[in-house]
Amino acid sequence: TPREVLVKAIEKIKDELKDRREILLKQNKLIEEQRISQRTQFDIEMMLELGYCSGIENYSRYLSGRAPGEPPPTLMDYLPDDALLIIDESHVTVSQVGAMYKGDRSRKENLVEYGFRLPSALDNRPLKFDEFEAIAPQTMYVSAMPGKYELERSSNEVVEQVVRPTGLIDPQIEVRPVATQVDDLMSEIRLRTEQGERVLATTLTKKMAEDLADYLDEHGIKVRYLHSDIDTVERMEIIRDLRLGEFDVLVGINLLREGLDMPEVSLVAILDADKEGFLRSDRSLIQTIGRAARNVNGRAILYADRITGSMQRAMEETERRRNKQIAHNKEHGITPQGLNKGITDVMDLGQGAAKARKSKAEKALAEVASGYDARTVVVKDAKAVMKEIEAKEKEMYKAAQNLEFELAGKLRDEVAELREQLKRAV
Repeated sequence: TPREVLVKAIEKIKDELKDRREILLKQNKLIEEQRISQRTQFDIEMMLELGYCSGIENYSRYLSGRAPGEPPPTLMDYLPDDALLIIDESHVTVSQVGAMYKGDRSRKENLVEYGFRLPSALDNRPLKFDEFEAIAPQTMYVSAMPGKYELERSSNEVVEQVVRPTGLIDPQIEVRPVATQVDDLMSEIRLRTEQGERVLATTLTKKMAEDLADYLDEHGIKVRYLHSDIDTVERMEIIRDLRLGEFDVLVGINLLREGLDMPEVSLVAILDADKEGFLRSDRSLIQTIGRAARNVNGRAILYADRITGSMQRAMEETERRRNKQIAHNKEHGITPQGLNKGITDVMDLGQGAAKARKSKAEKALAEVASGYDARTVVVKDAKAVMKEIEAKEKEMYKAAQNLEFELAGKLRDEVAELREQLKRAV
């Protein structure tokens, strides 16, 4: 920001501070008045001396020359007129765009009320939904289950991708009673594991997921559970281990809805499917059922004592897709084939930054593999090993920061092995 712009902005900040102090004193909010006065004056001194201050974005209205309430500048302002905006997972993303402003506003209003920020900080905000709509170029909504908004905006011009190149069809759906759901699930699990296939079971709460996992484990079934408390690296390892056959059943909650390709999974069991709510809405059910669509023998079991509206819609939509897929396969003589997806592929989520560094990560992996063999590590002395552990831990955290989770996982395994070597040496 040019010096003259900064100086002009500071004068306006001083004027606003004066007005704000008067208002707070009239309301007898002495602590808030003192707080905002000290904070703003400190920020002004920092800007005059250094050209910036902590939280300078809260003065962006003055620095960018905007009027009160005017929308902030965004990257979308720089898009050409013929740009195409693609919104992935639009059934979730569109509502998040609308929620960003409300969430930000709620938090900032508290900061203003208690004297932590001037009212102008409210203009350091995301776009409102109507502002986003006004500035958005031609838009393509990509979703497995488009919502009402997307369908209305597209004038019902929907391009469906129902047919798969592999000929795989959506899974068959069965509804079974809740009373015997756990015992019935165990029977189904044993049938699937005998065929070398995997099972996903989804519950309503974390406690239920843990209890079910413990119960299955007590009965000799190799099982793990997945929920939001598990960090990203461990989560990816759980998915990888499921595919490798380290365990046969993965119990989860909402996280199972994410589009992870697991061709080994042939059964999805949805417990308490008749409990209406976000986790048992028609969209959630369709996406969860779809986790079994990567396997030729895919099947979904909904445990329920009654068929809710969401269940009915989910079953009807799945059946509609199945009929289209079966008709297409019959017409073109296609025999469904299971996906032949490499195990390591699940670690590559196609994230932009990670993808750009893919070759670098692969090179690092090759160096790790060639330069390290757990069985031939020679422990010269404890200090040398400790140094090596520290170095590898730094590499591990750096790899995790860069979203290179496979490399981070390998480095973590090396650190664990080195610690074992250190114990044996000592």
